[in-house]
Amino acid sequence: MDLEEFRTYCLGKYAVSESFPFDNRTLVFKVAGKIFALTDVECYDSVNLKCNPEMASELREKYAFITPGFHMNKKHWNTVLLHGEISSVLLKELVDHSYSLVVDNLPKKIRDEFAMG
Repeated sequence: MDLEEFRTYCLGKYAVSESFPFDNRTLVFKVAGKIFALTDVECYDSVNLKCNPEMASELREKYAFITPGFHMNKKHWNTVLLHGEISSVLLKELVDHSYSLVVDNLPKKIRDEFAMG
């Protein structure tokens, strides 16, 4: 999955925005103002995705291309290396998981809007 496909996939989710809040290289995807994905647009060789801690550990043990989140809380974030080993299907599943974790932790009133959206 190239950068444009990744970007399109993330932006296709309900209430997602993109921005460069840290610098002009780090593309950040947010849902309701909360980050669920980040990547470097200049070298696009990895993405950081939120992950529940138990699943994060399992993924890191199973796949060499999934490591603790670079510059992130390593308990809740994974860095997924995109060196051709990861399938588009798995990457989309990990993006979906990250997005869902963030949505599930939003206040109920905001979550209810997602049920209608």
